[in-house]
Order: sequence, then C-alpha cells, then structure tokens
Amino acid sequence: MAQMYRQALAKALNKEVNWLADDIRVTLHSSTYTPNLDTHAYVSSLSAELATGSGYTSGGQSLASKTSTYTAANSWGTSRANSTAYAVDRVVRPATGNGFLYRCVIAGTSASTVTTLSTVIGQTTVDGTVTWENVGRGILVLTAANVAWAAASFTGVRYLVLSDRTPGTAATQPLLGLVDFGADQAGQGGTFTEQWSDQGILHLFMP
Repeated sequence: MAQMYRQALAKALNKEVNWLADDIRVTLHSSTYTPNLDTHAYVSSLSAELATGSGYTSGGQSLASKTSTYTAANSWGTSRANSTAYAVDRVVRPATGNGFLYRCVIAGTSASTVTTLSTVIGQTTVDGTVTWENVGRGILVLTAANVAWAAASFTGVRYLVLSDRTPGTAATQPLLGLVDFGADQAGQGGTFTEQWSDQGILHLFMP
C-alpha cells in the first residue's frame, strides 16, 4: 500500500489530477531522496531517481488498467477475523457490519474473540495486539495493474513514487503516493515487480 502525499487530494479537487485519464507514472528512487509527505507536492520536489540503464528507464513506467471504486463500509469485502495477523494499513469492517471501516495502525494479531470496535471516527481500539483506527463510513480505492522491470540489475532502490505526468512541467506534475521499501532493494538480474495490495494502491476514506 502506498502512502499518499498529503497535498494530493487538494490537487485532485483542483482538477490537477485525473486518475483514470492522465498518465500516472511509477518511478524508482534511491535513499538519497528524503520524502516529505506534507511539503512535497510536485515532481520538481523529487530527487535521486535511478538513471537509465540496468533495466530501468528514467521517467518510469505508466500505470495500466487503472480503476477507481467507491465502497460503503458494510459492503467492504474484508471483515475482521479472530486470531488473525494484520499488517499496518490493512482495512477491515466488523464481521457484522456497523457502518464503519477500520485501518490497522499497529500491526499484530487480533483477539481470539470478537472485539467491539469504536464507532467514533478517529478513535482507536486495541484488539489483541492489533490497534484499529475508525476511518469512516466508506472508502475510495485507486488501483491499477502491477508494474515490473524485466532484466533488472539496478541496485539501491529505496522508494517507489507515483505521480501524474500529464501536466506540462515538473513544477506542475502532482505527486500522488510513495512506497517505502524500508531498505535498499535490487533487481538481481531478474524481474523487479511491484505487486500492489489486493486492497489497492491508494485509499481515500469518507466520513
């Protein structure tokens, strides 16, 4: 799951971004880039993109098969289960829907019995060793086909960045999301693939 650059929603509402129609690109960056999700708004803020070569082409790849889907909380397909491991950013609803969705903010394993989750938006609930945050009554999911670089022998990949390259210049091309791999990654001569979560790439929660 990608983290969203926090000005991305404002850019979308200003009609600077069209997820379905625009050229949404994925680029790879080394740890020399220091992301700031609050202040970085356009491609001109980026640095340390991999150079062309070793299976990578500067400017990245365009996303294909993009979709945008809204789902009300009680129709969300993933429900909380007992004694189950959850990673940060996993989104669930209670097995018996209560009109709200919950995002895992501290990873862990859910309790062995049903936990009553808070119905106050923004509040958290401890469930076994998992902590859930009530994130609202619906969710907009943006997703696309996985991206892959064949014969990838590049090294030192720390970040994957999503941006809208349809506007004319780097100073007007909005940043959308960031994947932090947590440590440098390498292609090792094979196919380097970013396989998106089954819950999509970016989430927008509706109160």
